[in-house]
This record gives sequence, C-alpha cells and structure tokens, in this order.
Amino acid sequence: GTDKGMATTFGSTCHGAGRARSRSSSRAKLDYTDVLANLRTKGISIRVASPKLVMEEAPESYKDVTEVVNTCDRAGISKTVVKLRPVGVVKG
Repeated sequence: GTDKGMATTFGSTCHGAGRARSRSSSRAKLDYTDVLANLRTKGISIRVASPKLVMEEAPESYKDVTEVVNTCDRAGISKTVVKLRPVGVVKG
C-alpha cells in the first residue's frame, strides 16, 4: 500500500476488477462454446462443474482489470508492481 492508501482507505484497495455484467446477464448473453474458444486462443484452460459457470466467469463479465489497477495507482491508494496473466480457472 501507500501512505495515502493507509490514510484514506485503511490500507485497502480492490481485490479484483469487479463485475461489468450480472451473472444472469452473462448466462443470457454469452455463448458457452464462444467463451471456451476465446479462452483457448489466449492459452487459458478452464474446468468447471457446470457450463453456466463458464459464462458467469467469462472475461467479458468483468471490468477491464488494467483500467481498474491504473485508476487505483493514479488515485495513490496502491502501487502497480507487476501484471499477471491467468493460465487457468478453477470454479465449482
């Protein structure tokens, strides 16, 4: 964290990008096979208990994490250190 983060947010910052689309909207608007194909092209492997979870956790269901991280960095409440790339998703 940062001194400003400690003073203004008790040393807390976001722990993820946050949802851009509700779970029900994701299930209704995204296609299971399209999401799997998109993840596969990025080299991301996914295993889930139910196909509906694929749509709920699809990258399209979330805000742009880079934008969220950059916003926190610019606000001075946290510092960007490294960018990670997912290689797998476990949900279920």
